[in-house]
Amino acid sequence: MPESATPRRRLPLLDLVGGGRSRATCHYRCGDACFHPAPNTSSNSYFGDIFQGVLSRRSALRAGAVTAGASAFGLASLTPAAAERGPNRPHPAPRLTFKSVLPNNDDALTVPKHYEQHVIIRWGDPVLPGAPEFDVNAQTAEAQAQQFGYNCDYVGFHQLDDDHGLLWVNHEYTNESIMFAGWNGGANADPEQLRVVMAAHGGSLVELERVGGTGQWKLSEGERSFNRRIHTSTPVTLSGPAAGSDLLRTEADPTGTEVLGMLNNCAGGMTPWGTFLSGEENFHQYFSNAPGTAETNRYGLSTRASGRRWDRVDERFDLSKHPNEANRFGYVVEIDPLDPQAKPVKRTMLGRFKHEGANTILAADGRVVVYLGDDERFDYMYKFVSDGRYVEGSRRQNLTLLDSGTLYVARLTGNSPAEEIDGSGALPADGEFDGTGEWIALCNSTKSFVRGFSVEEVLVHTRLAADAAGATKMDRPEDFEPSPVTGKVYCALTNNSAREPGQADEPNPRGPNRYGHILEIIEDGEDNAATSFGWNVPLVCGDPEDDDTYYAGFDKSKVMPISSPDNLAFDKHGNLWISTDGQPGSLGTADALHVMPVEGRFRGELKTFATVPVRAEACGPFISEDNKTVFLAPQHPGDNGTFESPTSTWPDGDFPRPSVACIWHQAGRDVGQ
Repeated sequence: MPESATPRRRLPLLDLVGGGRSRATCHYRCGDACFHPAPNTSSNSYFGDIFQGVLSRRSALRAGAVTAGASAFGLASLTPAAAERGPNRPHPAPRLTFKSVLPNNDDALTVPKHYEQHVIIRWGDPVLPGAPEFDVNAQTAEAQAQQFGYNCDYVGFHQLDDDHGLLWVNHEYTNESIMFAGWNGGANADPEQLRVVMAAHGGSLVELERVGGTGQWKLSEGERSFNRRIHTSTPVTLSGPAAGSDLLRTEADPTGTEVLGMLNNCAGGMTPWGTFLSGEENFHQYFSNAPGTAETNRYGLSTRASGRRWDRVDERFDLSKHPNEANRFGYVVEIDPLDPQAKPVKRTMLGRFKHEGANTILAADGRVVVYLGDDERFDYMYKFVSDGRYVEGSRRQNLTLLDSGTLYVARLTGNSPAEEIDGSGALPADGEFDGTGEWIALCNSTKSFVRGFSVEEVLVHTRLAADAAGATKMDRPEDFEPSPVTGKVYCALTNNSAREPGQADEPNPRGPNRYGHILEIIEDGEDNAATSFGWNVPLVCGDPEDDDTYYAGFDKSKVMPISSPDNLAFDKHGNLWISTDGQPGSLGTADALHVMPVEGRFRGELKTFATVPVRAEACGPFISEDNKTVFLAPQHPGDNGTFESPTSTWPDGDFPRPSVACIWHQAGRDVGQ
């Protein structure tokens, strides 16, 4: 780590579990998934023990991808700056010049020198016109359905003009111990409290306005006609090939085409036509009394009463009475920010699993490619390629693109002998973790490619279909992000403490993997619709002083520590921004937002741009189109506290409130510069 950094004090783990989350976060966020065996019990090989003698194509692919321009990807898939460079001019990214924020455990959002910050919106702030002011001691479901929900993961920003925009925020989950005095579990809760937390899930859309031509944004003081709150009672359309299937029909919805609400929405993405994609992740924890079939077990659904006990106020969460209800969650939801009356749409063609998010890029021929991660230990990486092509300005055409295409799952193979991948994180003889991969087709909109599965079964029981297809087990694939400059794709593999040394393979080279890593994918022919690819691991996270870390070959005495990469973003220069979820438990310091060049001579020079308050997770992030603003969402501050004894008082100094903030340079420079 840099010489200027102070020594880190490793905190006692106490209530920290798994990959570094607190015991409380594990309970409320994912239903104690860390305390149960991983639901993937398939016999799919760990591909580190298969050496096929294939030579790495990484160098050749990288050489081509660095010079990729409009001719390779199509103008619409690149930023204007990238399109102007043409196919043979180098990427001119300036070096990151800000001074890293040092590791700390402060109850604050800490940003670099010369930067400012502003909290835009907090849990409970009014969203809809006429919404009541927040009163933490007198919460009601009616009020919460009009106010900013609890926790805030994915952040997206649709800029309307130079000074106005629409901010979308996912409300992933709730921590009732912090929200309510005397909380004693869902089985004992007042029914109105259960309705409050149901209303606090979902997402919020709020209008923003720029402050004085700077990088600061605030809530609009106008009519806020675009503002929306989506929660567990909001009607949502089911679309795509599985819509109307017997697997999705219920007593309340015999057509199988409309469901109430969305659950545990984690990360997300934006489409080229300006809609938001929101991924339903740990939906399993809301349901009680699953039948214990292979299908429900594969998704972690409990055969007993859930800890949340929503079935006490809405019996659809009791699977003994409504067995198909859980099949209606676990999708990517598309939200149109420009039409406040449009129903959100669950796109079944993108598969059903624990979606961290969904991010898009255009293929060379204009088809839409969506990259998707299934955030579970030993689960898989997916992508979707549309049948239709993006047409600029045609909302009618573009709003149908995610309903027809082909869904794929990834199989990866390393190019090093098995004996060189021993789980220690030591690099193989060729100096890099790298290899090749293929995208295995699971189904298109009319045909299944998995024996024994119909199209509807592939899309509803996607995990089981991917098991049968022989996909590669990964270390919690969370967010995907394609570079808008090169077209390369990056996947955050957060961690996997359950991977044993003998289960390590080249794409997942440590066992156990407590700190996580980043995977870089370079599609064949520089075309994101390709069915084969090269891959490498540019970042093996952890303490740079440890031997089992790797920063793309950059001098590790000049980088910052990082653990548990979660959400990813790119700025217009092609720098990769990485937010974390688990540093307090694994490194003993606050979660953070880091940034790292992935091209050129400074590839791997990771710096820390911001740290978040006590026990908060760094969510978002989103970099504005003009590169003047970073939107960051610290969620679950003080997650190990209670209403009566909070361990954080961010942001207002009284009790913790998950919030969204913006960060900008005082002199109006590009963020990171």
